[in-house]
Amino acid sequence: MPDSAPAPARYAHLFSSLDLGPLRLKSRVMMPPHFSAIGNLWGSEADAARTLAYLEERAAAGVAWVTITGRVGNHFIPGFEPSGLSAETLGFFRLPQFAERSRLVTERLAAHETHVLIQMTMIGGYPNAPSEVLSNPVANAHPHVMTPRDIDAIVEEYRHSARMVAETPLAGVEMHFNHDDLVEQFLSPLTNTRTDDYGGSFENRLRFARRLLAAVREELPGRVVGIRLNAFEEMPGGYDAEEGIRIAAALSETGVDYVSVVVGSHWGSPSYIQPQQYDPGQWSACAGAIRQAVTVPVVYTGLVDHPDLAEGILARGDADVVGMARAQVADGQLLARAREGKTDLIRPCIAANDCINRRYVDGLPFGCAVNPMAAKELEGPIPKAVLPRELLVVGGGPAGMELAALAAESGHRVRLWEAASELGGQLRIATRAPRYERLARFLDWQTARLERLGVEVTLNRRAEADDLLAPEVVAIATGAAGRRPPVPGAEAALEARDILNGTVTPGRRVLVVAEEDHMQPLALADHLATRGHEVVLVYGTNTPAILLGRYSIGGPLARLDEMGVEIRAMEKVTTIGPDWVETMQIYSKRRTRLDGFDSIALACGGRSDSALYDALSERRGDVHLLGDAFAPRRMVFATRQAYALARILAA
Repeated sequence: MPDSAPAPARYAHLFSSLDLGPLRLKSRVMMPPHFSAIGNLWGSEADAARTLAYLEERAAAGVAWVTITGRVGNHFIPGFEPSGLSAETLGFFRLPQFAERSRLVTERLAAHETHVLIQMTMIGGYPNAPSEVLSNPVANAHPHVMTPRDIDAIVEEYRHSARMVAETPLAGVEMHFNHDDLVEQFLSPLTNTRTDDYGGSFENRLRFARRLLAAVREELPGRVVGIRLNAFEEMPGGYDAEEGIRIAAALSETGVDYVSVVVGSHWGSPSYIQPQQYDPGQWSACAGAIRQAVTVPVVYTGLVDHPDLAEGILARGDADVVGMARAQVADGQLLARAREGKTDLIRPCIAANDCINRRYVDGLPFGCAVNPMAAKELEGPIPKAVLPRELLVVGGGPAGMELAALAAESGHRVRLWEAASELGGQLRIATRAPRYERLARFLDWQTARLERLGVEVTLNRRAEADDLLAPEVVAIATGAAGRRPPVPGAEAALEARDILNGTVTPGRRVLVVAEEDHMQPLALADHLATRGHEVVLVYGTNTPAILLGRYSIGGPLARLDEMGVEIRAMEKVTTIGPDWVETMQIYSKRRTRLDGFDSIALACGGRSDSALYDALSERRGDVHLLGDAFAPRRMVFATRQAYALARILAA
């Protein structure tokens, strides 16, 4: 049922206006940079068009301002080959298309009264840094320690970049002083061990940032200049929350128009792109403490995933503006639905971070696990079917549910059969693990969507090939069964799905065999450790969960370590006994026996269940296979396959 509270009263803060320097904001929601994976605004015309279409939908829905990514050019000696996170030397502000693209995005969003700022970023340690000390312990490429001449050159590069901004209609700039970037490394007592005028005392550590702000402000009179800061550093020896307040207060007095507060690094726990292991808006109180110490508006960003949460942060005085990124990837109409009092229609973000990991880990196009239409705004919604047909979907997991909904939206008559007593497939099983409540909310939303669309859902219905000869079109999304590796003794081990479902109960000390590269082994270990089991997790890969990516891996690994879970890597399990396993070191082939366990559990991914498709495809045409029934992958693969098939069926 729709929420009963009228939107203006319910979101009195969210949809109120605010003055930000010379700007008048139409709402209290901004979008921080997050769309470089969608399409490079500074790249090809096709990439830029995709980015603009994505931004324009969110602007029309109510976003007050958008901050786009801008890398400041670096300086290296001739012949040096930079690598890593900040390998570019030219920077965005010196690109020949900078002015034209800046004008284009500004004019397009101005049609919706949405302002555009550009971030000025220089990632640190690759190779320039204030000292040899880095806060990032997961990489060991040691930097070039900047000389005073290097510092002067960077200040002038920022000045030049600001001069380029002045020649565009951009509303201003956001100075990126966070996420372990170069400027934060100067601010930090951990990474700034200099003994000259740029290190040591609090005032000296702020000197570089103040010089950058002064140079940029001189070039941009009358435009917005903001700063983005970490509320605190996560690594011991870095600045804490109290000093974070002091830094924000000191820098806010240098002519800035706002302070944007975040928490996290690009590699740790928490990541600044906080995954599901954290609470929504978990550190908004840190922004509130900074807000009490400064006289300019404060922005808070950090897993703000729903208008209710955003309104609460604003109402409590934790921030004047909230940043919302992934929530608006999941639903580009989020703010419009909130204003219309239709929050029950908002597609929930599950904070799985596949939107980030697909591009930067898998090397695949951008994709959202819950919204396969994100980044496809140019194509528009799936059109109405040229010839509406009868579609029977077999399997009510992520692929089957998404296909049924999309096909119904395009005008087909859709039925869905599910063998279990509830929809969701493996996603429903995963909701039993700690911190997976978001998946349950998404399944509830998806179930309500099917009901609204009139999809005829039949539960506890297991299909046979003979049942599927009459429908015009059949889609098989029967998922995957739990995989048991071809290892002696595996047939007697417990399986992750049975443990999560509660159909089997492990003993106190459990060894988990991990042969899955994403969340399943970590989620099972979390489930067990939370219930008091001693857990040893054994991976054959070099590191755990190699497909999670740096923005997602820190949260689950931190939780497991805090609960005493032991993780062993590079050990392939070769034999399983009743209370022991034998492992083989994958490189040296050295054998080790691990024993003294009460239970051996398998978290080895899935094995495709395509038997129904194999039998049916021999007897009829217009039968399709999708999701894990084709090959076990993550949820984002299943929903994108559903989208692709729905477009084919609409043609």
